[in-house]
Amino acid sequence: MTSPYGGDLLSFGGKVIVHDSKAELEFLVCGVRIVECPRDIPDEQTIPLRFHPDMATIRWPLTKEQFL
Repeated sequence: MTSPYGGDLLSFGGKVIVHDSKAELEFLVCGVRIVECPRDIPDEQTIPLRFHPDMATIRWPLTKEQFL
């Protein structure tokens, strides 16, 4: 994901936010451009979206029933 204000990768706690489903990410996060995480960013410098504090109320894996 990139910031709508400058094109920088979105991060939390200094780690790039990542998710394994583009469609889910587009549904959950509005106002950002979804991009593939650059391959030169090591896994230890990323944080899966499900571990972001704003996603604490979401049950993983996602189900349609959560969003009715």
